[in-house]
Amino acid sequence: MAFSITQFQGAMKFGGARPSLFEVRLTNPVAGFGDSQVPFMCRAAEIPSAEVNPLPITYFGRPVKFAGNRTFPDWTITLYNDEDFIIRSGLEKWSDSINTFEGNVREVGNGNPLAYKSDAQVIHYGKTGSVLREYRMIGIFPISISPIALAWDSEQVEEYSVTFSIDYWEVDGGASSALGAAAAQVF
Repeated sequence: MAFSITQFQGAMKFGGARPSLFEVRLTNPVAGFGDSQVPFMCRAAEIPSAEVNPLPITYFGRPVKFAGNRTFPDWTITLYNDEDFIIRSGLEKWSDSINTFEGNVREVGNGNPLAYKSDAQVIHYGKTGSVLREYRMIGIFPISISPIALAWDSEQVEEYSVTFSIDYWEVDGGASSALGAAAAQVF
């Protein structure tokens, strides 16, 4: 195949999805007073990965791989920190309720995991503002809240990352999920 800008442009019908057009919505089940600020303060996130682990079985000395179980790796977001610490404070309270900093006990839900798990969404927008895809992470809870670096020579807004464990994720909607469903019907 010869190099062709015209063919490349024809293949990129919508001009490519932009990674900067997204929003994260998060529901903190323990201390949600900062939830409304998350869409504005979340500066980085990721669309979750889809992984199926191989299950190797050896036959006459040769490993043959079969599809194993689906796994859902942890999900990480990066947030700006404002001077009220409203989101971080809520996340710290959420983490503390799962396993208290001092007492090493669970304070929420009498041991019921549904009391400390929640859901979150990553909404990916198109250049026209339409929703391309909406991913919903189900059964999340914070497993790591990163430190905030302080330095006398820094003039940047503080930021930190939060890593969540997730039970699973699903696509809730958006124009591309409808296109994907239509394409799947063709095959």
